[in-house]
Amino acid sequence: MVIWINSPGGDCIAASQIYAMLMDYPGNVTVKIDGIAASAASVIAMAGTKVLMAPTALMMIHNPATGAFGDHTDMQKAIEMLDEVIRGNHEDLYEELATVDQGQPFSHHISNGTYDTALQLTGMDKWMALIHQYDFAEAAQDTPYYKRIIPAMQNYYETAHYIFVHGWIPCLRERTTYCSIGNWRKADDNMWSTARWFNGMDANQFVYEDGKTIVCGHWHASYGHTVYEKKGSEFGPDANFQPYYGNGIIALDACTVVSGFVNCIIIDD
Repeated sequence: MVIWINSPGGDCIAASQIYAMLMDYPGNVTVKIDGIAASAASVIAMAGTKVLMAPTALMMIHNPATGAFGDHTDMQKAIEMLDEVIRGNHEDLYEELATVDQGQPFSHHISNGTYDTALQLTGMDKWMALIHQYDFAEAAQDTPYYKRIIPAMQNYYETAHYIFVHGWIPCLRERTTYCSIGNWRKADDNMWSTARWFNGMDANQFVYEDGKTIVCGHWHASYGHTVYEKKGSEFGPDANFQPYYGNGIIALDACTVVSGFVNCIIIDD
């Protein structure tokens, strides 16, 4: 199957359904972007077994956005919906790059895409950013992403049956084991920052929340399939980057840089 995309985007739920349908197709799906795959269309593009872009084509991915109509109650509901966005370690590294490291990128800023994100948001050329690193740091701090979006992000979001986090809920790690800290919801910022780097699939063996499923990212889902299901390898040709479903956990990270796609699921709770 060959899918041609030239779309400015649209409804994210519809895009998620199209993505899921294409992922269920038993054969190969080749996505060809000859114009633009923007916003929700970029989600559909990730369903391709192979994704090809024309030299002049564009892909645009943006932060969560919405529109609302109505009185102040409707406006507040829209704000609260965007406030359900979970903070990850990418935001931590962006803050570190823009402040502590004063615009000087280190390997971890580059390998996980934080540096490229800062360059795109500031509009600065890579070489000029290196030469004028202090100006680059100031420009990174002057972006709406740094000033408004990151502060609005939450450490976790919770519904009746699910908890959404980046890495895992705060706990104590001792080599290969993890220990509960009791009321993790009251954990301080340092503990949340540490928890964002945890491998949730390992942590789930020791620390969990009774009666709830924790939905996490950060660590590639192929790890769970390999280690706990004994199926395939982590990064070989038989690696499975589809969501890992375990007892009390759903791990979503598809390691997009390797797999070439993102995992999207819809949870109705």
